[in-house]
Amino acid sequence: MEGTEAAGRPGPACVLGIDLGTTSVKAALLVETEQGQVVAESCSRETQAHTSSLEAGPQGMEQNVQRIIRALNECLAALPQQQLQRVTHIGISGQMHGIVFWKKEKGCKWTECHTGPTFEPEEVSHLITWQDGRCSPTFLSSLPLPQSHISLATGFGCATVYWYLKKSPDFLKSYDAAGTIHDYVVAMLCDLKKPLMSIQNAASWGYFDSRNKSWNTDILKKSGFPVHLLPEVGDPDSIAGRTICAWHGIPKGAKVGIALGDFQCSVYSCLTERTDAVLNISTSAQLTVSMPPGFQPPETPDPSSAVTYFPYFNGDYLAVAASLNGGNVLATFVDMVARWTEELGLQVQESAIYTKIIKAALAQNDIKLSVHPTVFGERHIPEQLASVTNIAVSDLSLGHVTRALCRGIIENLCSMLPVQRLLETGVRRILGSGSALARNEVLRQEVERIFPFSVVYGKDVDAAVGAAMVMFHKK
Repeated sequence: MEGTEAAGRPGPACVLGIDLGTTSVKAALLVETEQGQVVAESCSRETQAHTSSLEAGPQGMEQNVQRIIRALNECLAALPQQQLQRVTHIGISGQMHGIVFWKKEKGCKWTECHTGPTFEPEEVSHLITWQDGRCSPTFLSSLPLPQSHISLATGFGCATVYWYLKKSPDFLKSYDAAGTIHDYVVAMLCDLKKPLMSIQNAASWGYFDSRNKSWNTDILKKSGFPVHLLPEVGDPDSIAGRTICAWHGIPKGAKVGIALGDFQCSVYSCLTERTDAVLNISTSAQLTVSMPPGFQPPETPDPSSAVTYFPYFNGDYLAVAASLNGGNVLATFVDMVARWTEELGLQVQESAIYTKIIKAALAQNDIKLSVHPTVFGERHIPEQLASVTNIAVSDLSLGHVTRALCRGIIENLCSMLPVQRLLETGVRRILGSGSALARNEVLRQEVERIFPFSVVYGKDVDAAVGAAMVMFHKK
């Protein structure tokens, strides 16, 4: 590449993908080569943005927007300037459900830094994230019933607005715009007079009808909801605007896509065929499959259903079994073993325990022991916790218990989105990803035992790369 530049010709155009995650910000630069799109550079920075909530106390989960934008600026400053100068399109994704408020004319101020102009948040609230717990079940049940296929939950943008409306109405009077954190970034980059939001993010806020792509304005107005705060809604692959300034060397006038859901972009980064299902096991676990063209979700949610339908691209939907129990279950088990060992007056490193229990479990294939591993409950049955059954004298070694635990994690996910449904949807292959799956051979064996499909590993899911790929295909 340097060779062509040396000859006086600029290198190929780049697309920048950004993901504003719960704990970190990631940026990836994609270039087109003969082999297809390739990640030329990427960079990630921890946001360290968690902050206490003045209004909601310990139930609140808020992040400081200045710190998120600082991490974003650090990320971009670390990428090579020559490549940033060739960026023609920017794709942005981020954590869904959350909400940030700002004042339209004073959302940010542009300043000069060593890599060129950049913006800093000005009159902007904290980001109230998807993990926020201020809306109790009692509070949620007091709200009007949404006309949406997704059940309302605490941490959803519209539920948070209702909370402020009831508990702290003065707070809302200070602002005249709202969006997810990634909607905010798009609005600042393009100087949008009214925020623009994709169907993906709108559905994640609640009170949005995905079938006719509109907010439940009538229902909301009747209960005094400040509907002027709701963003305009657009299709997930549309262009929101163009950069109003050069930004970290990216030319002024670069096209910026409407902000997308991090979940959808993660799936987009690895799902190439409709016949693939994506199995991701990191802290939690998800099994995802794309629904056939023309599929429409039910008009009202079924709270007892383990499958949620997320708007994807081109009018398609993803069916997702999202389990709260994944690698965190194994981490809890390792922690328990470490504590027991400590109580017996011995000391073993957790990393050593992990290695040893996996090794022991690899030697045990034939087990009767059954572990239902839902120590963290599940959204559709929060009250059902973990249990162990079929305990025989022969199955009491660490190897047996670890094997049963790994089997239980996969079986639990499989009970949420059964093999029969995958077959009916036309699935032929499983793409395995996530840190827990990469590190644990026993989990991989259980995936291959339970699913009657070929399994491919190492397709890494990456929302920043997915956001860039969406813009590439738009380009």
